[in-house]
Amino acid sequence: MNGPTPMSPLTPTSPVVPPVLPFVDTLAEVRARGAVRALVSRGQPGLSLCTAEGRWTGLDADVARALAAAVLDDAEAVDWRPADSAARLTRLAAGEADVTVCNVSWTMGREAAHGLLFAGVTCYDGEGFLVPAGSGVEDPADLAGQRLAVHAGSTTPINLTAWYRPRGLSVTPVVFGDPQEALHAYAAGDCAAYVLDKVALAGARRTLPDPGAHRILPAEISREPMAAVVRDDDPRWFRVCRWVLQLLFAAEYETHRDGRPGRAAVARQAGRHGPAAGLDEAWAARVLDAVGSYAELYERNLGHTSGLDVPRGPNELWTRGGLHYAVPLH
Repeated sequence: MNGPTPMSPLTPTSPVVPPVLPFVDTLAEVRARGAVRALVSRGQPGLSLCTAEGRWTGLDADVARALAAAVLDDAEAVDWRPADSAARLTRLAAGEADVTVCNVSWTMGREAAHGLLFAGVTCYDGEGFLVPAGSGVEDPADLAGQRLAVHAGSTTPINLTAWYRPRGLSVTPVVFGDPQEALHAYAAGDCAAYVLDKVALAGARRTLPDPGAHRILPAEISREPMAAVVRDDDPRWFRVCRWVLQLLFAAEYETHRDGRPGRAAVARQAGRHGPAAGLDEAWAARVLDAVGSYAELYERNLGHTSGLDVPRGPNELWTRGGLHYAVPLH
């Protein structure tokens, strides 16, 4: 009889045994250390930026504060660790930090390649273009053949190729390791545009001597769900980070609708589950006292109050046409 010989049911086989990973208790390590080690950017207004007074500000920075408030009873107990775009995930994977909140987009490739888990989206965004207001550029296609400033370690070069190549066009990405160098090259005219997530571009534009002389094109060429990231070796730490973030959305939902229980009730609901997650019953109240709901966090760092005036758009709750959905706490 031709063909493969059927395997006998008694033929021994080698079972596939998953590797046994060493147990890592990040929560205990953070408490023993007295600080959450957070990787942040080297300076993105509205996301993570150190002021002249030495205080870190921005949406990403406040997410790190929320985590510190939950696990350490001190929102300022953060060991801030600025990182270049190219190193923000490799340093986390190497154990140099407990969490990355560094305007990093959630992708399957990043999660699988580095042994990481994305704990939740902090800000939905898309790749955009900052151009001189008087350049006549109205669409990304108008930049064909030009040099464009981009960050090292970002998805921008891939996104540019994916957008321009099908249209028979091309651009030359000029890669910079430091965001300030990229912005300077654009401002000096060495590059025709600065390409980055649009929320980050709003902050960068504001730092220029004459922000009104520059504009962000309406077009977006990619999906950029920026998220908090942890290593995949500690499920409990991942769970804590995920629910700290979910609390922010739940607090906005429950306190901005008629007949809803309000912030104190939300904190009590979430607090009941704290001991099972390795926290105490007051963790949620501390988080909301420290940074507020997601609506407050966004308005303070990116909204009208911040001076950046970035519309909420997809960062609204799903009840207002956005993408943030408040997962039930109880």
